[in-house]
Amino acid sequence: MFTILLAIFTIQIVYVSFFTLRMILTLKGQRYLAAALSTVEIIIYVLGLNMVLKYLDEPISLIVYAAGYGIGVLVGSWIEDKIALGYVVLKVIVNNPESDLPNHLRDHGYGVTTWIGSGRDGHRLMLEVLSRRKNRNKLYASILDIEPKAFIVTSEPSHLHGGFWTKVTRR
Repeated sequence: MFTILLAIFTIQIVYVSFFTLRMILTLKGQRYLAAALSTVEIIIYVLGLNMVLKYLDEPISLIVYAAGYGIGVLVGSWIEDKIALGYVVLKVIVNNPESDLPNHLRDHGYGVTTWIGSGRDGHRLMLEVLSRRKNRNKLYASILDIEPKAFIVTSEPSHLHGGFWTKVTRR
């Protein structure tokens, strides 16, 4: 019975990891990859469900199935975080309108758009920076190295078109 429970648990983790990745790929516009992944996902799902239904009189099989589902969500999210699909836009506000931050970021290959904004305590330098998600932490650290008090807001664009950003981010 231990072997069956281990198989149910493993199958469920793999299935839900695929499910999580498929949903994220779909949201990121990767339809064809999501469709291919869903083909494998459904085969795994049917195998796992079949095993649980065979041992439905053993409540532990249902508990293991449910636990595998929960762990699968975590594993799928972890995998997606490691492959970091897509892009992020960082909106950065720094107190010093004369900051060298834009040039520093441009020297490191980032597209940066700047303008001057007005805050409660005076003028601020506003920046908008696009990066691949996998470079987000490195970009964030670069900003804080130059401007430790920077205010940063991160968002994920769904579509990109034209400009310096799309030329640079395709590399």
